Amino acid sequence: MKRILTIITIVISTSSILAQNYNLKKGFVAAGYDVVSYFQNKAEKGDNNFITKFDGVNFKFSSKENLEIFKKNPKKYIPAYGGFCAYAIGVKGKKVDINPKTFEIRDEKLYLFYNSWGTNTLQLWKDEGAAVLQKKADKNWKKIMHN
Repeated sequence: MKRILTIITIVISTSSILAQNYNLKKGFVAAGYDVVSYFQNKAEKGDNNFITKFDGVNFKFSSKENLEIFKKNPKKYIPAYGGFCAYAIGVKGKKVDINPKTFEIRDEKLYLFYNSWGTNTLQLWKDEGAAVLQKKADKNWKKIMHN
């Protein structure tokens, strides 16, 4: 019995650590938006009928077809930096929430951005040099992941 409790504790701890690497809103990555739809140049809300778990977190999809596409290659569709604002990760190394309707596909990777109160960080990302900020964000994300 003690051994089973230890295993359960380890599984729960690992799940919590994995979840910290993702921006979860309402219990879902990308605030419940369909991560596959972004690659179709659309930001679509997911449907409660099409949910799956990957890497310890929940993803929602707008259709069964997109759910199946995700299941075949989930790593392709996971947002960069766990779905936190790419600009904030690049500039400040900080986890900042996003507006799921503000996104960019760059080098076959999904980047999400904060866009509220007159601040559109996707536009700042482009204006300040996305390629440079992407490199900074990659370095900052590695540091964040090790903390």
